[in-house]
Formats: sequence, structure tokens, C-alpha cells
Amino acid sequence: MKKILVVDDVKGWRDYNSNIMYELFGSDIEIKTAECASEAYNILLQEEPLDIIITDLQMENNYEPKFAGEWLVEQIKTFSRYINTKVVIVSASYNVRHIADALGVECIPKSTALKCLSAYKEALGVV
Repeated sequence: MKKILVVDDVKGWRDYNSNIMYELFGSDIEIKTAECASEAYNILLQEEPLDIIITDLQMENNYEPKFAGEWLVEQIKTFSRYINTKVVIVSASYNVRHIADALGVECIPKSTALKCLSAYKEALGVV
């Protein structure tokens, strides 16, 4: 069973990304959701290793000048138990690709996410 965390401040996007995960992996998954980076971080502290983390960039403003999602990805990288976790940033930010590249994770612009299931397959390495 795959364990997945979906983080976004907009419920519609949490639901959308969760539905995409069910479409890609079927019902043999466990999805947790968080509406902000700090809530996600608390889940990371409690959870057994997750297989996939999908996060937005622009959420709460507590981590400026960084985006909350950027801060979250940096925190994920400090946990040895998440070394094999696939992290994907799904964001409408104009510089999402630059930030994802700098953090060494995958990204999907939200405009692409809405119309292209193959973008998720590519980012997650799903055949």
C-alpha cells in the first residue's frame, strides 16, 4: 500500500490531487491531506515513511521570503526516512520549475495539472 501526503491550502486542489492518486494507483493507497506546510510538517514527524508527497508552494506566509511549500520540501530533505519519497510540487507560481530544480524535486504547473494526467505519470515515474 502506497502512503501519500497531499498538501494545499485550497480544498479543491487537495481533492483533485487525491483523486488523481486514486486514478493512478487504484484503491490500494492511503492518503493524508494537510492544508498548510506546518500541518504537513507535523504529519511528517508522526508518520512512517511516505511514498509520495505532493505539495503546493504558495500557502501560509510564515516562511517568507521562501514559499511555504519550498520550506516544507527543505524540511522533508532533512529526514533520512524520506530519502526515497517522491516529492512533487504542484503550483501556479511562475517560478515553480526553477524552485523545484533547485530543491531536486519534480514539479507540475497547475495549468498543466488540470489537463494532463501524463504530467503526473511522468513526475511520479508511473508507467
